[in-house]
Amino acid sequence: MMIYTSIEVQKQFSTLLKKALSEGQVMFKTKDGQIFVIRPEIPARKSPFEIRSIKLPITRMDILEAIHESRARYS
Repeated sequence: MMIYTSIEVQKQFSTLLKKALSEGQVMFKTKDGQIFVIRPEIPARKSPFEIRSIKLPITRMDILEAIHESRARYS
């Protein structure tokens, strides 16, 4: 991981923020030798059941047929 100087951070702040998003974090060093880390915050989910949807090539009728088939097997 590269450590940037505070002058580089001032000149290229938006670029370093994008790099922090892609790499996970960016470190920079001040003139007096202190090292800081810029890390993107991962937003907390509102609910454990909140998930991203995915697009599948199935229709409503495909789902209903699968439900009817599975119910017919167990009745």
